[in-house]
Amino acid sequence: MIISKENKLTEKQLKEVESIVGEFGCAIQVIYGAHRNIYAIIGDERSELMVNRLVGLPFIDRVDRMESIYKLMDIRSEMAGHRCRFGGVTVGDEPLIIAGHCTIDPNNANYLFETAAAIKEAGAHALRGGVWKPRTTPHSYQGDVSTLDTLLEARSRTGLPIVTEVMDEEQLEIAVKEKIDMIQIGTRNALNYSLLKQIGKKTADTGIGILLKRGRHMGPIDEYIAAGEYIVSNGNPNLFFCPRGTMPGLDGYRNHPDESITPLLKQKTWAPVIVDPSHSVGRAMYVPACCLAGMAYGADGLIIETHIEPSRGIGDDPVQSVTPEILKKIIEDARAIWGFPSRYTGLS
Repeated sequence: MIISKENKLTEKQLKEVESIVGEFGCAIQVIYGAHRNIYAIIGDERSELMVNRLVGLPFIDRVDRMESIYKLMDIRSEMAGHRCRFGGVTVGDEPLIIAGHCTIDPNNANYLFETAAAIKEAGAHALRGGVWKPRTTPHSYQGDVSTLDTLLEARSRTGLPIVTEVMDEEQLEIAVKEKIDMIQIGTRNALNYSLLKQIGKKTADTGIGILLKRGRHMGPIDEYIAAGEYIVSNGNPNLFFCPRGTMPGLDGYRNHPDESITPLLKQKTWAPVIVDPSHSVGRAMYVPACCLAGMAYGADGLIIETHIEPSRGIGDDPVQSVTPEILKKIIEDARAIWGFPSRYTGLS
C-alpha cells in the first residue's frame, strides 16, 4: 500500500501514481479513512522497479508491502491507525451497544417506535431492525421493503443511527440511497465475495459502517478476516466483525457461541469486534450471560435483539429478544466489565 506525505493525494498526483502502477499491470484502490486516505495497490506489488518509482515521487512517503493474505486488515498494516466511529462512539473509547428488532412488523410500526425510544433511554447507541429477512424455507416471512420507511421514521424520531441487513445488490442500492447508517452482512452471505466487493465499492467514502457476521459454517479465523479484506480493499474501512455463533450447534443453544474468538481477531487485525449474543444462544434467558462473556473476552460492543413486548414480535423476536429493562441492566454490567481484559495485556 502507498502512504502519501499529506493526508491525501491531489487528483493530479493520484493520476501519476495510477499511471506508474498501470505500467506493471496493477491498479489503485483508494481507502477513504477518517483522517487520511490509503492507496492500495491491486495486483502483483512485488516489482522493485515499480516500488522504486513510486517512492521516488516527492509526495510519497513510503510503500509498504505485506506478506499477510489480508494486506489491509493485518494489524501491522498502515490501516491499524484507523478508528471506526458509530452512534456517537469512537469505538474503543466505550462499549458500542446496538439493539432492536430481529424483524420489523409491517402491520405494527408502533412496536419499533416504542422499542427505539426505550433502547435509547436504556443507553443504546443505535437501532437495529430487519427489513429484508433471509429464511431457510421460502414459505416463511421474507421481510417487506415497506418497513424500511418504519426504520427511517424511527431514526427521525429518536436520532439513533440505524442498522439493517442486505442480501443482494438491489437491496444494497436501496440502503445506500436511503443513507442507512450501518449495513449488516448476514451469516449466509459472509463468503459471498461478489456481494462483499460491491458493498465495499458502493459504500466507499460514504461513512456507512459495515457489520460483517461470521458464517455459521466458517472455520478458520484467517478466512473470516480475509472476507473483511474484500470490503476494505474495495474502498470502505469502516468494518466491524461480528461473531454470532457457528456450527455445530450446541444442545440448548441456537448455535455454538463463538465470542471466544474475539481476542484471536484482535491479535491479528485492527477492526472492532461487536458480539451478537442473541443469535449465538438463541434464547433470551441466556443472552445476558453471553453479553458479559463477550465483554470479558474484550469485545468492543454488542448487538442485542430487543423488543418492547417480545411475545408480540415476529421473526426471532418472541424467542430471542430481551426487554428494554433487561437491556438496561446488560448495558450497566457490560460497562462495568469493559476494559478488564486490557489489564492483562503484555502479561504472560
